[in-house]
Amino acid sequence: MDFSRKIGFLVFVLCLLISLKNQNAETKRGSQYSPEISSIFTAWSPSLPVFLSTKVDGNPEKFGDPQPLKYDYYHISCPRTEHIVRSAVRRLYDVRPNVAAALLRLVFHDCFVEGCDASVLLDGADGIESEKESPPNESLKGYDLIDIIKSELEEACPGVVSCADIVVMAARESVVLAGGPFYPLYTGRRDSNVSYPEIATYELPSPQDDLPKTITSFASRGFDERETVSLLGAHSTGMIHCKFFLNRLYNFDGTDEPDPTMDIEFLNLLRSKCNNSHLSTSSSSPTSAPSASPLQSPLPSPTPSPTSSVDSSPPTSRNQEMGMKMDYEGPGSGFGTLYYRSLLQGKGILYVDQQLTAGEETETWVRAYAADVLLFQRDFALAMMKLSDYRVLTAPMGQVRVNCRKVVRES
Repeated sequence: MDFSRKIGFLVFVLCLLISLKNQNAETKRGSQYSPEISSIFTAWSPSLPVFLSTKVDGNPEKFGDPQPLKYDYYHISCPRTEHIVRSAVRRLYDVRPNVAAALLRLVFHDCFVEGCDASVLLDGADGIESEKESPPNESLKGYDLIDIIKSELEEACPGVVSCADIVVMAARESVVLAGGPFYPLYTGRRDSNVSYPEIATYELPSPQDDLPKTITSFASRGFDERETVSLLGAHSTGMIHCKFFLNRLYNFDGTDEPDPTMDIEFLNLLRSKCNNSHLSTSSSSPTSAPSASPLQSPLPSPTPSPTSSVDSSPPTSRNQEMGMKMDYEGPGSGFGTLYYRSLLQGKGILYVDQQLTAGEETETWVRAYAADVLLFQRDFALAMMKLSDYRVLTAPMGQVRVNCRKVVRES
């Protein structure tokens, strides 16, 4: 880690320690951080190993006890690892700004399915069904970006840096580029030699989920309601294609009417972007998540319609890949700020997002984050650290792939 990065990180940690002491003054409600997450900042040291959540991939008697994740794990074997990842992501971002949303979404889809083990990157092969083919991952992008980063690391340090570590580090750099907080990451993950398409199909959260289902889904991965609300703040960036919210505009819950919770002017704005003629396609992949394709051209920043009544006439035919940018007020609107304020105004694009205002505790955190972006960024950083350490594989378990799309076969 270069000197400027160390200084920035130490300032970040200092701010976290101060804000943790003032936590009760910032909000009247909400659960405390878990002891594991709090301890990272109250007793942090670059050399302190951490092992928050692990899984066993194989026979533990054969492989022995797994090693802990460590800060700067590659400081001897590949000391420029983080620099290479950071430089590559920023270079790609300069050419294709939507890579930030693609990489951020990729880490969620990897870690939420049996942990952060790069299983989502595997192509189908003999004995392996790919998670890429599961309905929620049909619109998932960013595989080529990981390939580019991996090739640069392989050139510098062949066979050293795992694809799982690349995924979480690239996501962290994407958050920073999108205007979110920097957060420290422990490394030393290993790559899975199996894929989990069935779990990806049935257990990844859906943009159509109601609040109870969302809370249950995240709780199954160890996240409380506060952490769930903060993690969904990742929807502050990226493009949401029309098919993921079209039902809310024209035929909510089979009523042939729009979602009554939506702000009228915002409803008209979304209808101006999305064509009702493709409504039938929106239900083809009910568990699919919103697309954040780096190849998708950004939409211009729209101006809300001043009309006071709903325009029931759908617009003329358009490409079904049209959609709405999550930061629709334009760059600089603030990572997290617009997202939570929009929910309080009935302007959530996805149903799963707007549902956060349907529960007493979740709405409390929506209001807290809408009022205090620093509180949100702190909580988001902590939740992302927790997600990045979920059910990791470490040596001697797993492997380090040379090609992130293929398992290394034993000779």
